[in-house]
Amino acid sequence: MANLKEIRNRISSVSSTMQITSAMKMVSAAKLKKAQDAITAMRPYADKLTELLQNLSATLDADSGSKFSTQREVNNVLIVAITSNRGLAGAFNSNIIKEVNKMTSQTYAGKKVSYLVIGKKANDAFKKTNKVIANKSEVFDDLTFDNVADIAQLLMDKFVAGEFDKIDMVYNKFKNAATQIVMTEQFLPIVPVEGTATAKADYIFEPGKAEIVEQLIPKSLKTQLYKGVRDSFASEHGARMTAMHKATDNAKELKDQLTLSYNKARQAAITNEILEIVGGAEALNN
Repeated sequence: MANLKEIRNRISSVSSTMQITSAMKMVSAAKLKKAQDAITAMRPYADKLTELLQNLSATLDADSGSKFSTQREVNNVLIVAITSNRGLAGAFNSNIIKEVNKMTSQTYAGKKVSYLVIGKKANDAFKKTNKVIANKSEVFDDLTFDNVADIAQLLMDKFVAGEFDKIDMVYNKFKNAATQIVMTEQFLPIVPVEGTATAKADYIFEPGKAEIVEQLIPKSLKTQLYKGVRDSFASEHGARMTAMHKATDNAKELKDQLTLSYNKARQAAITNEILEIVGGAEALNN
């Protein structure tokens, strides 16, 4: 059994760790509230804009299709991997990395796959592959629509230029503080909704259907990427809050176990001292 000094040092170390994890949990909880409100308020707008765009795209003639909906043979693929800049968030980042690796080795086996990463953890995971075309991790330093829109514009430009035949984005969708869902969405090319239900939507077009779609598509794509980054941002704080809560509970349990061990060792030491005193007294009497 470890001596009393070693146990006291371990108790002190665990107590310090517990204070840190508890503080990180409270910080993430505060940030989560703001991030959750932002993504909750944004989703209805983003979903309605996407629905409107898909309704209009489904009614366009094939000859008037947008340059962003051009279907090409898929040879060059770009995956936008969205993680966080920091760790200590449980499986938040590793789930994205695993999904991207799975897509690379299975879904797009035999294709040329490149990555655009948003988040230092994704960059750390994929930079050794020499397939990272851009690292946009700095966007989390000032998470605004305009900053994310610049990334979306870069993706659109590369698709239109023919550098990539398909662009997917992988991110964590926020459900609640304890649950994040790994999402894979096709960013480009745009695929209109199949079926006739959407084509029956009654709209009055001014100046014209094609012109409206051409203006809506860039805005919709920028909003789609911004929603993905916002979802990931809220998910990060939810995952970190949950992870730090569990870490704090584990530290408390370990501290209790060490305290019990310390008390047992201290009691054993006291008992030994008493036995030595009694033994010494008996020896003197004899």
